[in-house]
Amino acid sequence: MNLTASFRPHVLIADDEPDHHRALLALFSQAGMRISLAFDGMQAYQRALAGAPDAILMDVRMPTLDGFGACRLMKSHPAIAAIPILFLGSGGNLKERLHALRNGGADYIAKPCAPEEILARIQIHLPAGHRTTAQADTPPLNAAAVLVRAAQQYLVGNLAKAHSLAGIAREIGTHEKTLSRAFRAHAGMSVFEFVRRERLRVARRLLADTPLTVTAIAEEVGFSSAANFGTAFREQTGMTPTAFRAALREGGMAATAALMQADGSTLAIARHRLKNDEPQFA
Repeated sequence: MNLTASFRPHVLIADDEPDHHRALLALFSQAGMRISLAFDGMQAYQRALAGAPDAILMDVRMPTLDGFGACRLMKSHPAIAAIPILFLGSGGNLKERLHALRNGGADYIAKPCAPEEILARIQIHLPAGHRTTAQADTPPLNAAAVLVRAAQQYLVGNLAKAHSLAGIAREIGTHEKTLSRAFRAHAGMSVFEFVRRERLRVARRLLADTPLTVTAIAEEVGFSSAANFGTAFREQTGMTPTAFRAALREGGMAATAALMQADGSTLAIARHRLKNDEPQFA
């Protein structure tokens, strides 16, 4: 598929070893594509913001910020969130392939791979990369707000993990103090206050919608023990998890009041809160 001069797709290739892609670069050029290069994940994010490519071919493993971290930042910025990202990786690790596809990747290409196949896969995704006028006119988002949104999305997808501030910052390519300041400014809470809020939000849903035991729910949402979970849940709702579940099943006002205390909802919407209980991002 040769592309006409009237439309020359712009593809950003992010890889710390671009010499490995000489044949691919030549093929892209023959196909009429414009190419930009980035040598680590943070540079890829910055060049995506500056150049708004139609597609991004991103190596999973890069210095400074890996491909997954760069993807989190890109998907958290409305101006470039729609750009399809195709990951390049070793392919031998099923967990890595699934992680790529579940966390914003449009495709995962296992290395080694023929340049012709990479080109064909990119061409499949190019229509999704064409920006609408609305996307093109999206106002710039504050860099700190992007960090907070990326961190929040990462945390919501990994609630069961035991997190450290350093580890969270590393996942999105920033520093602990920068992340803490950004959370205070844009979310009005600390990183770990957000984690606690989200763990309890998911726990309420699991108590309402599943037969999981309190111990299993505590483990599922990342509390170190059922006792710690019970204490945190009672502090937020005024009820134990068991009492909350029983009240929901009975349709009593106690659970409604607990939801109001947890979420600040009005009486008119409190009874329906769990149905629309979605994570709230900054």
